[in-house]
Amino acid sequence: MLGKPVAHSLSPVLHNAGYAAAGLTGWSYTAIECAEAELPALVTGLGSEWAGLSLTMPLKQVALSVAAEVSTVAATLGAANTLARGSGGAWYAENTDAPGMVDALRGAGVSTVDTMAILGAGGTARAALAAAASLGARLVNVYARRASAVDELRPAAERLGLRLSHVDFASVAGCGSADVVVSTVPRGVADPLTVPWRPGCVLFDVLYDPWPTPLAASAAAAGVPVVSGLELLLAQAAHQFVLFTGVPAPVDAMREALFAAAARR
Repeated sequence: MLGKPVAHSLSPVLHNAGYAAAGLTGWSYTAIECAEAELPALVTGLGSEWAGLSLTMPLKQVALSVAAEVSTVAATLGAANTLARGSGGAWYAENTDAPGMVDALRGAGVSTVDTMAILGAGGTARAALAAAASLGARLVNVYARRASAVDELRPAAERLGLRLSHVDFASVAGCGSADVVVSTVPRGVADPLTVPWRPGCVLFDVLYDPWPTPLAASAAAAGVPVVSGLELLLAQAAHQFVLFTGVPAPVDAMREALFAAAARR
């Protein structure tokens, strides 16, 4: 796991539990602090024993520049959270956040979406756009303070065939009218919000520490199904596991280890 900061990450717990359950002795997964400017040199210096890298902020966009090959999804979104060894040992960039988000929403009973609201316009918002397209969304409203940040998402939305609308964050209380709300904002940003939740809405809050967030608690109190960042972490890691190892991910063992570690915090 590369990023800055990464000390809080539960990804090592997930992947190492998966290696143990799959009988992959000799495999290990660790967290390394890495800033954006440091990524090219770090990747170049890795030996052949490195099968893959998970990437978190602020590395998801610069990751494309260090890969010899980029998946269609990562290229469409302009962001990758995974580097895996491809043919000849070259690095292959993939985005597993997008299918992971779809998996997590389907696990909560979401099969189709007409409208999606996304809080924030950063790297995870790009994965939410792909999830919206996969689930058949007609309209995506992005709540953000800066219109320029939303404009940076428009090329990806256009490639995905989505109609994208910017809504000022000051009006974010209206997000609860969407079929699915995906909160991608950093810890604390959504805490003061009071949202009148519509019956039938689903909240996907990508945070998981601390949990529940005030936003998630308010949705749950209104009877709105809530998907946590732990579900996303697990789902995207299962896709990464296959890319890294070439074997199916032992999801049950990974889930047990993840939720046990989260409960100890």
